[in-house]
Amino acid sequence: MSSHSISVRPFGEHAILIEWPNEVSEAILYDIIDFVESFKLDFQDSQDWELVPAYNSVTLINRSTKIDFSKTRYQLLECYKNRKDSGPPQRYLWRLPVCYDLEFGIDLEEVAATLDRSIKDIIEAHTKNIYTVYGIGFLPGFMYLGGLPKDLETPRKSVPRLMVIKGSVGLAGKQTGIYPQDSPGGWNIIGNCPITLFNANLENPCFVSVGDQIQFYAVNRAEYDLHKIETEIGIYNPDKIKIDD
Repeated sequence: MSSHSISVRPFGEHAILIEWPNEVSEAILYDIIDFVESFKLDFQDSQDWELVPAYNSVTLINRSTKIDFSKTRYQLLECYKNRKDSGPPQRYLWRLPVCYDLEFGIDLEEVAATLDRSIKDIIEAHTKNIYTVYGIGFLPGFMYLGGLPKDLETPRKSVPRLMVIKGSVGLAGKQTGIYPQDSPGGWNIIGNCPITLFNANLENPCFVSVGDQIQFYAVNRAEYDLHKIETEIGIYNPDKIKIDD
């Protein structure tokens, strides 16, 4: 099992930030996941900690006490050094519907013009690709999806909107993602997904995990409305495919 150079630094009185090399890599993502699993086993008070993995970092938040940084830093480095290679985690490919009608894809024409491609090309490229979930944050259930094709890379909007509606599917730089609730935002909106990604009333509020994969498929307005109704009454089940590594 390969190791990476990591840094451990304080992130306030109740949090610590551990950073891996600054690159988007599934090898680093799996290394982070291995560390998280080792932490849960090695730290006796692991239930007092909240761990937030991202592209190349983990933020550890102690919900009960202030952190003795020097002591905890040593423990974390030992935990990383002695972690076991559990192999790639069990992952799932989730296929999520998106309606790319211009009513929802309010920036689709602008994106097509910027990239000098047709709207049809943009939709085909966006749905053809498979994306890895590198982090969940910013908003509860907001997935940071890596693996956007280079020919879809689009600069973030220079002036963010004060309101982006729930379900909006956007492009920003090398990423794509879905807004899980109404929110300000600066991504280029190309469609809308009718599926609720975060429900605080459920035991597992977000059905997607870091390390999973996402593929979008295009639906028309009637299909979009149907899936939205199915989601609201609790009978919609997204397509879920087990990934065999």
